[in-house]
Amino acid sequence: MPCLMKQRCRPGWLAPLALTATLALTGCAVSPTGERTLLLNSPTQMNALGSQSFEQMKQKIPIENDTRINRYVQCVSDAVVMQVPREYGYAPQDWELVVFKDDSVNAFALPGGKIGVYTGMLKVANNQHQLASVVGHEVAHVLAQHSNARMSQQQLTQLGIVATSVALADRVDSRTQQAAIMALGLGAQYGILLPYSRKHESEADMLGQEIMAKAGFDPREAVTLWQKMAQTGGATPPELLSTHPAPSTRIQQLDAQVQQYMPLYQQALAAGRKPNCDRLRPR
Repeated sequence: MPCLMKQRCRPGWLAPLALTATLALTGCAVSPTGERTLLLNSPTQMNALGSQSFEQMKQKIPIENDTRINRYVQCVSDAVVMQVPREYGYAPQDWELVVFKDDSVNAFALPGGKIGVYTGMLKVANNQHQLASVVGHEVAHVLAQHSNARMSQQQLTQLGIVATSVALADRVDSRTQQAAIMALGLGAQYGILLPYSRKHESEADMLGQEIMAKAGFDPREAVTLWQKMAQTGGATPPELLSTHPAPSTRIQQLDAQVQQYMPLYQQALAAGRKPNCDRLRPR
């Protein structure tokens, strides 16, 4: 791009922005669904962070000791992770599951193959298919390296804000500089980071629904689960200001994908992949 205002084009302005652009280009990758994404951290770094965070959570949140509950959740989780393609670098035995004794309707998965399911989720996901949709979704986040992508995006955004601060330091007064940086921060939050997260959630829905179907779980139950979640979720923020798609949007997307994944479900059943975890579910 030509410099139209030469008196403003100084090395202090260009160097930080050039570094930001270089990092963005060198960290480009492609997600499992073909989306271009930014990864600035190595898998080894992310796995270490995931394992460390998981150990900290196990120290802070009570762990469910009920054998029946653990066997049920483990049965569902095992069936799901068995269908993770080896190209992602995870074997079935690499995954660690912990059921946390907490009433929060929540579950998560971390880099390094760490899966956490809260007992509160079992009150909403009340059959093996619905629980598999939750586990599949969270596992998909790990496979698509969404934690790395979100962290990378935040790192790049922060670098851009710092670069702007440096560039403005000798050009405007401190009040104007602070206002400009605050505006940039808000613009990045609502224009980059939150939509980026919503894209990840939709991508995890897609990949997770595919994995659960291949494992022999009914992909239609993912729609049912989110219909129930919408009923129990209470007030939610506008989709524009949320890291998750609005429940209605999510339900519509999942429902539209059912026909795509039903043949995979039927193939799984024909191949003998018929999980019978509900027999273990505490009543």
